[in-house]
Amino acid sequence: MLLENKRGLIVGVANHRSFAWGIARSAAREGAALALSFQNERLQRNVDKLAAQIPGTLTLPLDVSSEEQLESAVEVVRGRFGGLDFLVHAVAYALREDLEGDFVSTSREGFQVAHDISVYSLTALVRHFAPLLEADGGGAALTLSYLGGERAVPHYNVMGVAKAALESSVRYLASDLGPRGVRVNAISAGPAKTLAASGVSGIGKMVEHYREHAPLRAGTDPTEVGDAAAFLLSDAARGVTGEVLHVDSGFHALGATIPGLGAGG
Repeated sequence: MLLENKRGLIVGVANHRSFAWGIARSAAREGAALALSFQNERLQRNVDKLAAQIPGTLTLPLDVSSEEQLESAVEVVRGRFGGLDFLVHAVAYALREDLEGDFVSTSREGFQVAHDISVYSLTALVRHFAPLLEADGGGAALTLSYLGGERAVPHYNVMGVAKAALESSVRYLASDLGPRGVRVNAISAGPAKTLAASGVSGIGKMVEHYREHAPLRAGTDPTEVGDAAAFLLSDAARGVTGEVLHVDSGFHALGATIPGLGAGG
């Protein structure tokens, strides 16, 4: 098993449709012991129910915008596992009004919120958990991106700009932490009807478009993202860092602008 005897924290599980849960299932299947975080009490019930499907899984509160909760989470994970072999960041948020209309209308507050929660939180997580990832000779961190960070996708707006910054953060973190044995990568997944994507106008149309036009003529299933993540988090990918792996049925390879959906959207 790819992740046998590995210990991992997955941040951002919302429900059974989320890519983060797909990663959790694949990681558990491959032998990992897991901790899943929840942002608040409203989401705790969902996360606890999902965690119950993987015996022995720890759940803990973690609001990535709170330094206090980040510090507390480190201590909880250290107390449970001693160290950490991998960390998954699956967190993104933007104000709903900034995912409608034109990007040029993005508010200053909306820009700051999207970048704080969707981008800076990766750096904050990695900084706090790096000592645990280094404890036994190194580990891996992984985040989730989307093609909207590379191309202008209608209605993705400020989140696309945030994803571009997130992918750049992956490269800088990989450079900083590589000498300490910590790898940092991203998966650029195709669109899916997840809770995180629900605020993007036209998400259903985007999913259907991928099914009709992507080289593999399919959408993106959480299990595909989960299996790709299991590889990147494992020792099989020990030579891979600073990478953005596309798991989108090959849609990113298409160069033409799609009528009605923009460049690659």
